[in-house]
Amino acid sequence: MTLALHGFAVSNYYNKVKLALLEKGVPFEEVYTATGSTDPAVRAASPLAKIPFVRLEDGRTLCESSVIVEWIEATHPQPALLPADAYEAAKVRELATFVDWHLEMTARQLYGMAFFGQPALSESNLARIRRDLESRIQAFRQLARFSPYIAGEAFTLADCAAWVSLPLVSMATKAAYGEDLLAAGGLDLKPYMALVGSRPSAQKVAADRKAASAAAAKKA
Repeated sequence: MTLALHGFAVSNYYNKVKLALLEKGVPFEEVYTATGSTDPAVRAASPLAKIPFVRLEDGRTLCESSVIVEWIEATHPQPALLPADAYEAAKVRELATFVDWHLEMTARQLYGMAFFGQPALSESNLARIRRDLESRIQAFRQLARFSPYIAGEAFTLADCAAWVSLPLVSMATKAAYGEDLLAAGGLDLKPYMALVGSRPSAQKVAADRKAASAAAAKKA
């Protein structure tokens, strides 16, 4: 039985895990699973019916993307996606947490109107989200190195989070506010996105995401 990655290829958190698996060379199969499924087997693996989750070779399951990539690192330590030094490894985790919780989850409040045709948020909500994002972008800038990767010279778990999520922050803010708040905050992501995008793992993730997006658009 091969490790199974459940979710769908348009999801950034799914692709965060997929990127780590590909970087590690871990064999896995992809199992399409929608968010919010009522399937008892899905609920048993992911009680909130969130994706991604993984079903291990022995049938056990793990949910939450950060937990999954930590498990991948612990069970498949080479090539390393965390530094050997405990402090530097913690700094990588710090950056990944900032991307997931302080940037992406804040910008996610804009996704309905930005990507899914939902009504615009109120002016007060838009203003609140903008203030939060602007302050958090500056906090992220204080931590991120971009030399050339997020945490320094090596590709790490922080890049698995950043490469799949930062473009969504850019696109959502441009749709909501008429400007990319990451760029306005002094973050030029183009060189970084191109650097990571040249990796075979990222090319695979990008191609699958594009195909899945096209299929979803055609179905809609």
